[in-house]
Amino acid sequence: MIYIRNDDNRPQFNLALEQYVFDSLDQFDEIFLLWINEPSIIVGKNQNTIEEINLDYVKEHNINVVRRLSGGGAVYHDYGNLNYTIISKSKNTSAFNFEAFSRPVIEVLAKLGVKAEFTGRNDITIDGKKFCGNAQYMKKGKVLHHGAILFDTDLGVLGKALKVSKDKIESKGVKSVRSRVTNIKDHLKEDISIEDFKQLLLDHMIKEYGGIQEYKLTEEDYANINKLMEERYATWEWNFGSSPKFNIEKSKRFPSGKVQTKIDVEDGLIKGIKFYGDFFGSGEISDIEEKFIGVKYREDEIMKVLDDIDVGYYFSGISKEDLISCII
Repeated sequence: MIYIRNDDNRPQFNLALEQYVFDSLDQFDEIFLLWINEPSIIVGKNQNTIEEINLDYVKEHNINVVRRLSGGGAVYHDYGNLNYTIISKSKNTSAFNFEAFSRPVIEVLAKLGVKAEFTGRNDITIDGKKFCGNAQYMKKGKVLHHGAILFDTDLGVLGKALKVSKDKIESKGVKSVRSRVTNIKDHLKEDISIEDFKQLLLDHMIKEYGGIQEYKLTEEDYANINKLMEERYATWEWNFGSSPKFNIEKSKRFPSGKVQTKIDVEDGLIKGIKFYGDFFGSGEISDIEEKFIGVKYREDEIMKVLDDIDVGYYFSGISKEDLISCII
């Protein structure tokens, strides 16, 4: 395993760094990153950004909004939030095995006398309150796993900047986003800084994996990362995207995530369709969306399209029957 030190706080740069390392440093089997963002909302790849954020509040407080490569839901980052990334092409990794990649965080907290546990589909909690959400991106036998750790985040801003849908709050059995999250710092017996915790997590990874070497980014690496940042992560098109024309909207929440569908139907034919949500999955959702263009808006015709698609590959944990209920 190699470790890449990164002290940049720009979310656009940090997400470009993740993608560049994942795509280009293929000579390494495992890579570890730690990074901290300035105030930002990081939205999941398949989410409709405008519906996930309080736009006026975000603009007023100069909060960055950036889309990531992985699925899942929107999260708030600030200087009290520590992000970690593990990139692996180990044959022992299975699709969306969140718990295994979350273990280092749980083990470090145990050393600090804090009992944390993995719960639900992708959360780490303390006393039933979430402090770390995890997401993954998979491609060509490699997995990028990243987690956002609430260490000393301003939870007041978090609650105002994110627009959490009512069905998600109800599915958690709580009344508000503020009531279901917590900071690690509130549970520590001794006061430490986020930089201290960052070092403890790095030391733990060095001890557990042994032989971790630091890889220093070259000038060429930085040039490529900056290019990717400018062409993708700093653009409105990637982070927000255009709102599709639609006259039919469906939305359902499943144990593995929410699927929202916006469909433009004209003369009984599907002219356009977009899938949004905090679900996980591999592949490009746009590949599926294109297959519906020109198809009759009838269950039997839509089922024919889905028969030729590995639905679980694109929508992890969601069946063909689940998906069709989000279309018809």
